[in-house]
Amino acid sequence: MRWLGLAGLSVVALTLAVVLGPAHVAWADLGRSPIVRELRIPRALLGFVVGGSLAVSGASLQALMRNPLADPFLLGLSGGAGLGAVAAIALHLGGPWALPLAAFVGALVALGLVFRPGVEGGWGGGGAELDPRVLLLGGVAVGAFAGAVMTAIISVSEAAQLRNAFLWLWGGLSGASWYTLLVLCLYVPVPLLVLLAAARPLDVLALGEEPARYLGADVTALKRRVYLAASLLTAAAVAVSGVIGFVGLMVPHLCRGVWGQQHRALLPASFLGGGALLVLADTAARVAVAPRELPVGIVTALIGVPLFALLLRRWTAT
Repeated sequence: MRWLGLAGLSVVALTLAVVLGPAHVAWADLGRSPIVRELRIPRALLGFVVGGSLAVSGASLQALMRNPLADPFLLGLSGGAGLGAVAAIALHLGGPWALPLAAFVGALVALGLVFRPGVEGGWGGGGAELDPRVLLLGGVAVGAFAGAVMTAIISVSEAAQLRNAFLWLWGGLSGASWYTLLVLCLYVPVPLLVLLAAARPLDVLALGEEPARYLGADVTALKRRVYLAASLLTAAAVAVSGVIGFVGLMVPHLCRGVWGQQHRALLPASFLGGGALLVLADTAARVAVAPRELPVGIVTALIGVPLFALLLRRWTAT
């Protein structure tokens, strides 16, 4: 019943995204309208894949660090990926692979800056424990630094580049097309499958790094796989949608209340829930101030910031 409800929510979200919009399309014309076929449908599907990717990435990072506040946005991965994408725009790098690769490199740089100080002994330290407070503070610092550099790049860019760069800063799906969806779908399956395959080891890791080693888990290799896969998912999402925060924080937390802590169910539920949430947020962003459009990152932040404050209060009280 829970899965049927989540699947139903996903269908409702996608349907609303196709039906609603600044331009009125009659019900009888939905099947043959170019607006629906070329704009709304690819945009809805793109938002679903982006939201699902961010949610799975967030759930995996939270499990890895045993920290409910972990999130690609708060840990600086989204900021690093966004900085890579903005730099690619400023350097006039063309081709379908330029932005995703630049965003991936940016995410990897942010990854190293955030996680290495938070791991005692670095990547190869056997039995090294992650300090969640150091990781959270490091993520905020890296995200702020990436935001400052992005602003500096935009301030000296040409007017034609300015609008494209702002898309990455605020997040949006206005550039959605069937081609963009295809490019994203070439990136997402491999890291997504890597994270889904790590569901059982992540359950074991929840017991602690030392107990996980006694139970036969290769903790060092697991951390590397999950870090890399989460970075690739984040980079791919940011490359097509810009920096969208709090999806990876909100959705896994909400799904745990229904599906519990077992990642074999939690990760697929997070993908469906994240996709539905971002599609609904994007629909609201398109119709709230029509014919203008709000950046979808603003909508997710308006929802996510109060939830983050609640989680932070609970976490610091424990």
